Amino acid sequence: MNRNIIWKIVLIVAVIAVFTVAIIPTSKNPQPIRRGLDLKGGIHLVMRVNVNEASRLEVDQAMNLLRQQASSLNIAAPTTRRVSDTAFVATLPPGVGTAEYERIGNQFLPTFEIGREENGLRFTLKPQALQSLQNDTVDQAVEAIRRRVDALGVTEPIIVPEGEDRIVIQLPGVDDPARVKDIIKTTAQLQFRIVEERAPGTPYTAGDAQSLFNMLPANLRSEVDILPGTQEDELGRVVGTMFYAVRKNVPVSGRDLKNARVQKGQVGEPVISFSLTAEGAPKFGELTSSNINRQLAIVLDNKVVSAPRINSRIDGEGVIEGSFTQQQAADLALVLRSGSLPASLTTLEERTVGPSLGRDSIRQGFMASVIGLALLTVAIIGYYKGAGLNAILALMLNLIILLGMMAYFKATLTLPGIAGIILTLGMAVDSNVLVFERIREELKEGKTVRASIDQGFARAFATIIDTHLTTIIAALFLFQFGTGPIKGFAVTLLIGLAASVFTAFFVSRMIFDIVYKPTERQREISI
Repeated sequence: MNRNIIWKIVLIVAVIAVFTVAIIPTSKNPQPIRRGLDLKGGIHLVMRVNVNEASRLEVDQAMNLLRQQASSLNIAAPTTRRVSDTAFVATLPPGVGTAEYERIGNQFLPTFEIGREENGLRFTLKPQALQSLQNDTVDQAVEAIRRRVDALGVTEPIIVPEGEDRIVIQLPGVDDPARVKDIIKTTAQLQFRIVEERAPGTPYTAGDAQSLFNMLPANLRSEVDILPGTQEDELGRVVGTMFYAVRKNVPVSGRDLKNARVQKGQVGEPVISFSLTAEGAPKFGELTSSNINRQLAIVLDNKVVSAPRINSRIDGEGVIEGSFTQQQAADLALVLRSGSLPASLTTLEERTVGPSLGRDSIRQGFMASVIGLALLTVAIIGYYKGAGLNAILALMLNLIILLGMMAYFKATLTLPGIAGIILTLGMAVDSNVLVFERIREELKEGKTVRASIDQGFARAFATIIDTHLTTIIAALFLFQFGTGPIKGFAVTLLIGLAASVFTAFFVSRMIFDIVYKPTERQREISI
């Protein structure tokens, strides 16, 4: 046996060993190949991002900014009123012209179109700005959901936007779908806002919203929001609902949060301690130092979680207290760390795939593969005899390489992926068939066995590379633009095609070289 064949044998044995080790289950890794939602079980969600909330928030912030800029320029602040999710009207004081307010709008509100109305101006979000805001809202929601899911330790989640305002979420192996869904849907818009007072030390609060609204002076009603919170007794037990009048201005929000974690409170209750970013700490320090002895409302999703009194300046860290269980505190800390959603989510579709269905799918897919492989083995050996056995050996190595590569790259196996494996094996056999038929043609022309083998592989090479290349290009497009199951199909197809070329031209050729040695002159070939 010459040296050229020896190193080929060593290489093939090494390849078999490397990829076989990857697919053998161990105590540390009992499932070397990850399974997708359709095989492992889990939840499938389709959620709509309520993008109108983001545009409404943009309008509210624009109203506040217009009033603030007017006051800073010693111009009478207009009365603002939101008339839709994308527009607001600014009513000007009597006898005041519109020029100064238009200048403020053009300078500080460039995303709004300005139109004149009776006694004021109308500000409307520009179509391009609205579309950009909606796209950004969906993208931010996808990233926030992804961070939350990653923090839960879910492997191989699929989180992709669909259409203008939908997100498809697939979470394999989730054993508590209700909790995961709650964590995903929690908006977690954290805000720090000052509670308005009617006198020093006497905040505006009431047991119901209407009573609180009637209590407010007319000039203050447009400056505050009435938000609910929990009312507790002296022992910290929730006994009802309390409404607070809090300023609309939000000087510090969840965007200024750097970290959040669960700790024990003064009496052992779970609380959430937080730290602020380098940009947020000075803002929080300014907010607390200028409002000492006033209540600071900690607002989460438009609900007052707690409203502690400010005793001194607070710069970098603080605590959120509330009637939390340990699990609620942990989940809230998680969503605060991962960032708030830019808008709330509405569940449009929810499916739970049970593990039993996944096991049935695996069993059926496995049986289909075994039956197909058995029929293929009988057909190929019956038609091509000894060369057919060569093809089957190469085919088995192709399967080992494919599964081993999936294990090493932590690819997810799905039902479409199993279909891709079966298709790949079919194409691998097709490559051998092309080579064998070319060898038969060379033999019919009267060439020797060795010459027929050499010419068969050489002339079939271009055809096989051409067919594989076009399929690889199609698989790349499927991987780039497809969703989860389509990507699973594309991954197995790409790996299988690469393995097919290796086994068809390297392994099969080496087997022919061993059986039909170049140094010997054979008269017959089993093909």
